[in-house]
Amino acid sequence: MKPRTKARSVALQALYELDLTEHPIGTVLENRFKEIELTPDLQVFALEIVQGVAPIRQLLDEHIAEHAPEWPIDQISIIDRNLLRIALWEFAIKGETPLKVAINEAIELAKKFGSDSTPRFVNGVLGSLAAQENEIRIALHNRINQQNSEGE
Repeated sequence: MKPRTKARSVALQALYELDLTEHPIGTVLENRFKEIELTPDLQVFALEIVQGVAPIRQLLDEHIAEHAPEWPIDQISIIDRNLLRIALWEFAIKGETPLKVAINEAIELAKKFGSDSTPRFVNGVLGSLAAQENEIRIALHNRINQQNSEGE
């Protein structure tokens, strides 16, 4: 597994645990880092994904639900949902990962962690999201900025 893919897999596992428990992000990641060896820069990358995705899961889920209407968000498996969240966050929020790379990485992780149908499902939903990449990016950034200004 490529180094950044490995870091994404750690982030995926951490987000999975966060969805199932109320453990603090720091504790979850610390445990993952003890189990899976990553270089310091890859630990930072995994941490950045988790800290980026976790607080805006609901916002990401709203966009995912729009593009997977036949699957209510609570019926999408936790793995599939987090694969979609990570990819969407990477290309729409973080903006440093090219769209095709984010999709390909999600599909690779889907093959490893998901069911037999997960790669096809993830590819389909991300393809639909990708078709509206700019609109989604603007909408997400506006909602995040709105939430941040309301929280002040």
